[in-house]
Amino acid sequence: MRTYRDAKAMAKAMREALAERKLDIQHNEALEIVARQFGLDTWNILSAKIAEEVGTTARRDDIAFEQAVPIVRIFDVAKAHEFYLEFLGFSVDWEHRFGENFPLYTQVSRGDLKLHLSEHAGDATPGGNMVVYMEGIRSFHAELLAKNYRYMKPGLEKQDWGLEMAVTDPFNNRMRFMER
Repeated sequence: MRTYRDAKAMAKAMREALAERKLDIQHNEALEIVARQFGLDTWNILSAKIAEEVGTTARRDDIAFEQAVPIVRIFDVAKAHEFYLEFLGFSVDWEHRFGENFPLYTQVSRGDLKLHLSEHAGDATPGGNMVVYMEGIRSFHAELLAKNYRYMKPGLEKQDWGLEMAVTDPFNNRMRFMER
């Protein structure tokens, strides 16, 4: 749907379409017509509304959220790697320890999905639950079943909101993969 901010583009498109039909109008005439299409008397009134809307949007656009990255509590690196890397197909992006024989803090990812796995006691509570929206859930389900992971044979369920597949890691953290 077009908004006031599209007015100049609309005027340009109208002038180009009319020019193809050998009808030439001035840019200011096109702007006046577009203003009337928005129910306003003149381009000056529409221009003021655009400035007002852009000013409001500029104040809202200074806040931008990026991807949330859940922290998942783990207790055994080998078991975490078996589940997240071998079974779910994630890759290790980086690992951090404050020194030898210190707890691990690592990031794993698969596609755009990133998780932080932590052995640190205060970072997260075991038994967490997260929702991951995705596409291709049937293929992912088939991939996981084909791995024949001895601790998890996830089912695929039809819900009111779409398809859902739940998996639980060795530390009782649940991931619910959903496709709308």
